[in-house]
Amino acid sequence: MIKGVMFDFSGTLFRIESAAQWLRAVATKGGSDVPEGQLAACVSRLEEFGAQPGGVPPRTVPPHLEALWRERDLTAEQHRAAFTALTREAGLPAADLAEALYERSQTPGAWLPYPDTEETLRALRARGIPVAVVSNIGWDMRPVFRAHGVDALVDAYFLSFERGVKKPDPRIFQMACDELAVAPGDALMVGDEPFADVGAATLGCRVHLVDPLPVDRRPSALTEVLQLL
Repeated sequence: MIKGVMFDFSGTLFRIESAAQWLRAVATKGGSDVPEGQLAACVSRLEEFGAQPGGVPPRTVPPHLEALWRERDLTAEQHRAAFTALTREAGLPAADLAEALYERSQTPGAWLPYPDTEETLRALRARGIPVAVVSNIGWDMRPVFRAHGVDALVDAYFLSFERGVKKPDPRIFQMACDELAVAPGDALMVGDEPFADVGAATLGCRVHLVDPLPVDRRPSALTEVLQLL
C-alpha cells in the first residue's frame, strides 16, 4: 500500500518553456533584435549543448566541461557554471545573454505545471498521502510552486544542491521517506528520468516513470499515479 509519494520536478510536475521562447524572452527584455532565422540557429545550438536547465539533454558536451557537467547538481555554483558555459559554447549573438538566460530559467514565468499537476497533488492531499519533491537541481524552485499555487500541497523538498547528494544515490530517497515518515516499501517515486529516478527502487520504493513531453502534449500522465495507490 502506498503511503507516501515522491515526485521529480522538471519533466514530471513542471516543464520549462521551449528553448525558442526562452531565448526570445531574454532577447526581448534586453532590447536585442535577433532576426528569426538567427534565433532559430541559436536555438538549435542551445539544444545541441543542452544549455537550457530543464530542457532537452545535451547531445554534445565539450570534453573540457564533462567533469563540471557530471557534478552540476551538487552545488548552486557548479550548476550555474555548467549551464552558462554550455550556453556560451552555443555562440550566442551577445556575450551577456548566457547569464540572462540562466536567470530566466529560475523565474516562475519560465515554467508551466502539467495540466494534471494540481489535480493530482490535491487528490493525494485529500487522501492524506504526504508528498515530497526530490530533484537533481542547482537552485531553489520553491517560488515556482508558490507562484502556481501548489506549494501548500507539497510537504517537503529534497533538492540535490541543498543536500549534497543527488539521484540515483539512495540516500536522498531515504531522506525523503524519513521526512514523510514512510517506509521505502510503502513509497512511490514518480519521475521522468530512468537512470536517476529508478535509484529509489534500490530501497524498495515503487517507481513510476512519465514522459517529459511539453505540457500541451501530456494532459493526464500524473492522474494515472492515483490508480497505483
